[in-house]
Amino acid sequence: MSDLETRVSDHYSGPSLLDNIRQALAETGADPDMPTLDDLKPVDEFHTGGVEATNALIDQLTIVPETRVLDIGCGIGGAARHVSERTGACVRGFDLTPDFVNTARALSDATGMSSRTTFQVGSALEMPEADNSVDVALMFHVGMNIEDKPRLFTEAARVLAPGGTFALFDVMRSSDRALTFPFPWAEQKDFSFVTPPEAYRKAASASGLTQVLERDRSDFAKEFFERVFARIEKAGGPSPVGIHLLMHDTSSQKIQNYVKHLHSGDIAPVEMIFRAAE
Repeated sequence: MSDLETRVSDHYSGPSLLDNIRQALAETGADPDMPTLDDLKPVDEFHTGGVEATNALIDQLTIVPETRVLDIGCGIGGAARHVSERTGACVRGFDLTPDFVNTARALSDATGMSSRTTFQVGSALEMPEADNSVDVALMFHVGMNIEDKPRLFTEAARVLAPGGTFALFDVMRSSDRALTFPFPWAEQKDFSFVTPPEAYRKAASASGLTQVLERDRSDFAKEFFERVFARIEKAGGPSPVGIHLLMHDTSSQKIQNYVKHLHSGDIAPVEMIFRAAE
């Protein structure tokens, strides 16, 4: 693991993460030993829009039980479990952060999903997958921590089978104005690599992948956060189970900065879908 990858992993690390999730589940009345996938939804899809955004992306893809699906930067496994539960496909995931991977495995065990989702520690710049072994590669809010976009796309192209699909949902740059840290993906700018969409397009083209879709999801994100904030205000505070459990003590400031720059037009969550040659 490179020094940069170590800093990224340390940013997300939390040895007590699983215990904190279990405690939060108990506070909501859920069974921490046998939570449902719905019980976990507020915490285990660590990207803008959560499961709504996951569905919005996979609705544009063909995933059936036989599809070999890879989740790049899987976090604690929420997207992988959801995709598997919804489509019947088995999903493999990997992430830089061992605490995330351990939590992903434990939550899949607890929800009865361990036979359909598997997780390991690994880097998107050296994916722990064989050549031509993946039909659909998914990536949710990972590229912001990856400086070497060309290497990312080269690796994605390597693992994709002929005609395979790489679908991603990342936060991208939409202005040249300075960003105010921290953000959910970085406490400071030395390991934040939020780039314009063109950087992704160029990297994809150089790797031999063809872009088939691009969609700016800023309006969706703004409306999503409006609903979240209204729900929190009505309830008198956030639910114990939420993505704040993944962001340590600065979670509130990270979200505030993200929303501020989203509304200022400095950043935008963007979907992109690419395809490998047949």
